[in-house]
Amino acid sequence: MTRVFSGVKPTGHLTLGNYLGAMRRWAAVDQHQADALFCVVDLHALTVDHDPARVRRLSRQSATLLLAAGLDPELCTVFVQSHVDEHARLSYVLECVATDGEMRRMIQYKEKAARERQRGGSVRLSLLTYPVLMAADILAYGAGEVPVGDDQRQHVELARDLAVRFNQRYGHTFVVPRATRPGVAARVMNLQDPTSKMGKSDDVGPGIVYLLDEPDVVRKKVMRAVTDSGQEVVYDRETRPGLANLLEILAACTGGDPELLSGAYTSYGALKKDTAEAVVEVLRPLQERHKELCADPGSVEGVLRAGAERARGMARPTVDAAYRAIGLLPAGVEEETAGAGSVVTV
Repeated sequence: MTRVFSGVKPTGHLTLGNYLGAMRRWAAVDQHQADALFCVVDLHALTVDHDPARVRRLSRQSATLLLAAGLDPELCTVFVQSHVDEHARLSYVLECVATDGEMRRMIQYKEKAARERQRGGSVRLSLLTYPVLMAADILAYGAGEVPVGDDQRQHVELARDLAVRFNQRYGHTFVVPRATRPGVAARVMNLQDPTSKMGKSDDVGPGIVYLLDEPDVVRKKVMRAVTDSGQEVVYDRETRPGLANLLEILAACTGGDPELLSGAYTSYGALKKDTAEAVVEVLRPLQERHKELCADPGSVEGVLRAGAERARGMARPTVDAAYRAIGLLPAGVEEETAGAGSVVTV
């Protein structure tokens, strides 16, 4: 089976975009058709200024929502990144293969660094190097496919480059992964700014539907969504991004086609109302399951412990092989002392 690795970063509350663009596919498709690992990548949350207690709280919430979305620990591996040391071990080795120029060309780094400089601040070194940690997340497990949105494809390309370079220099060690992309609503946009992604890291959320929003809150946000000039309901992502976003969300929730759905509406109000109800119904079973899991936190902790143990067993042989290939002395190697015949453990 193809091995698939995906992760969620606990820098904010998970959103409708996370669910429609990724999590729902993980539960419906990937965990059934592949040897799949799904990870809360908490180490990545440390690359920016953060509240430690909030990171822990969001990490637990993210793991619970992954299970509530339908990930089954009998079918896939669900775990927290920092619980598996192999991620950090491999990240340093890959930093010794990556170049400074590659890191500084990463679009997300350039954008975030520019924003910080405008504010008179500076960025953490980990923000520059975190794409290497992301590569380690992928390569440690021999993942052949990495389902990602457009904004993360550059990072998967880096993982590919590092894998090829390492294999050429030190011998074949890593599977070279490829990025895969789901179809409709792979990138849900902000309801108040339909040219920007519905991101979970935003501080305020009038344009963001969070997975744990109450139904009335969901309805209010959708009904207040920004639309475009004109009266006709048409699907055109370039010239009518607000309408296109609503149609894509409705299509993703109902299994329809956004262009065909546009022909069924003569007013923005009717489209918004149907979209709001569709979102409420999609989130209802997830929210109910989340409530059940929160009532039994020990079960979630047990899943994460078992998942980390399983992930560790998958990753360690590859990481150990990378250590040997690059020239590091294996721990616990028995060597004969010259001329003595005795055994020394190094």
